[in-house]
Amino acid sequence: MPEKHDIKPGQSIELLKELHILTRDGKLNQDSRRKLKQINHLYQFIEPLLKEVHSNQAAITLVDHGAGKSYLGFILCDLFFKHQDDNSHIFGIETRDELVEKSCLLARKLDFHHISFLNLSVADSIYADALPASVDIVTALHACNTATDDAIHFALEKKARFIVLVPCCQAEVAAVLRKNKAASSPEQSLSEIWRHPLHTREFGSMITNVLRCLQLEAHGYQVNVTELVGWEHSMKNELIIASYKNLPRRRPSERLNELLNTLGLTEMSQRFFTP
Repeated sequence: MPEKHDIKPGQSIELLKELHILTRDGKLNQDSRRKLKQINHLYQFIEPLLKEVHSNQAAITLVDHGAGKSYLGFILCDLFFKHQDDNSHIFGIETRDELVEKSCLLARKLDFHHISFLNLSVADSIYADALPASVDIVTALHACNTATDDAIHFALEKKARFIVLVPCCQAEVAAVLRKNKAASSPEQSLSEIWRHPLHTREFGSMITNVLRCLQLEAHGYQVNVTELVGWEHSMKNELIIASYKNLPRRRPSERLNELLNTLGLTEMSQRFFTP
């Protein structure tokens, strides 16, 4: 059996087996222990947000973008949503038919009424009739490249109270930096930061998340950035949590536009749109 500290009290052993985190005989190998630690650690950040929403209203709506095999959605359902005697619901959004089908079958098998799955891209989900006009919490765990930006767009359109992001594979900004190197700064010295391909990739990844944070702040959110787990577990380790506080918008909006201009990224203004 896995060590007691790996499994949360009341956590479904059957679910962990179905997600292949536990073997059929209940064992936990090193790879699956890492996955369980990451998901449970993320739950520790999300649980207080769920409780805050629930303290003000009866039902919670959470949308999980780029759901994949729906590790996060099922863990959230198992540890929190299945205990709610109301219309609280998780929507898992995923483009791969086979994963959506498997997740639907598993939800039925485990009698999880509070979770369902839609075969949609993140971008298409913004205007999909199958989703409510407003949602409480939006999550996007390793939604690749611009899918994270689409998740932000979705959250803004749906007036989400909380947004939880673990960004992944930020290639678009790096490509624009590479293309516009020579024109990025009047002195041209700033482009030395991303002159080498490895630095272009790393700087592009970092600046993408900086721009995302400024965008969220420009829409009135308070933003916190931290590590999800130690670097030994994942290089895609940045956790962004945004809470809507109706904060002043002018300064972050100005900073965002200044940064786009300075780095030669003005063509991306529509990607990082502000009010």
